[in-house]
Amino acid sequence: MADRSVLVSGGGIAGSSAAYWLAKAGWSVTVVERAADTRSSGNPVDVRGGAVAIARQMGIWSRLEDAATGVERLVFVDADGRAQAMIRTRQRADRHEEVEVARSELVALLLEKAQQTSLIIRDDSITALHQDGGGIDVEFQRTPSRRFDLVVGADGLHSTVRRLAFGPEERFSRPFGMFVGTVRAPAPIQDPRTVLLYNEPGTSLTIHPAGGKPGFAFIFRGQHDFDYRDADQGRRLVESTYAGGGWLTTLALEEWGASDDRYFDAVTRVDVPKWTAGRVVLLGDAASCISLFGEGSSSAIVGAKTLADAIAAHPDDHTAAFADYENMHRKHIRPLQRGAGIASRLLVPKTRSGIIMRNAVLSALPFRNKRRTPDSQR
Repeated sequence: MADRSVLVSGGGIAGSSAAYWLAKAGWSVTVVERAADTRSSGNPVDVRGGAVAIARQMGIWSRLEDAATGVERLVFVDADGRAQAMIRTRQRADRHEEVEVARSELVALLLEKAQQTSLIIRDDSITALHQDGGGIDVEFQRTPSRRFDLVVGADGLHSTVRRLAFGPEERFSRPFGMFVGTVRAPAPIQDPRTVLLYNEPGTSLTIHPAGGKPGFAFIFRGQHDFDYRDADQGRRLVESTYAGGGWLTTLALEEWGASDDRYFDAVTRVDVPKWTAGRVVLLGDAASCISLFGEGSSSAIVGAKTLADAIAAHPDDHTAAFADYENMHRKHIRPLQRGAGIASRLLVPKTRSGIIMRNAVLSALPFRNKRRTPDSQR
């Protein structure tokens, strides 16, 4: 099967996982990644559920456990930093059944596995796709054009492959009415197992210990017009929204303004009615997501394995393979997406009374409460 070739656009969680499993199935795999380096900012992410068994099969589970943040609880604090309520962040008592790691650690491990059997092209992107009955001619920004049998669009929320093969982004993306920004934090963390979160109406500021590499996260509500390609617009939006805020807001804004490694984007719901267009298939956030909410990291790993298994089962019939993959993975992600509204109301109440009520309800619950905190952007 060495003569069968596939291009994976995106070297993140979904793309690197897909590259590994497609190569294991005998395909010649090329990965093109727009970024020159892995981004270090961003909230930690979870690997749980079906993704745990897949990580074990890939031989990275023990390394993920070694890199675990060790966080066990989320504590809601007031402007003076005093605890008001608390929930557990781990679903299972057994630490060997789920793990939280820095997103950059997970991406690095998956990409390391992928590049053992795949060609990785960094600092480049696809500019055109030309399909015919026998394959796809792909044009790149820097790399000479090449022909592939299949193309996997695993290039995230603002997918280039989706735009080229399916249509403009606004056809499939809808704003969730929230924004998220992350940046590294210099503040010492008193308890490495605790995430601290401070709310004002419509905003939250979190500091996550992240296994010794603490980070701030700004999550807030709003209906602002926003262009994700304008980094300065995102910087100003956070600064204007959080100006005059309490707790650690002043320190967080200082770090936000000074850093050259910030992440910012609108929380977005992506829904593509059909994930395939001829020889092109979408994977991960490019296909369907509510960014920030919905266990994106774990579902990306599961989806990549599902896609690779379907292609391996139908190596000469991509139409049948893609149909099997889409049918199975839609069933997997559907229940995960239903909890996005609940999670957003838990973390970012709209009103002062909503904050007070949230804290009162959580304080009345036993400590064994296990409601989930969200994943970061993929």
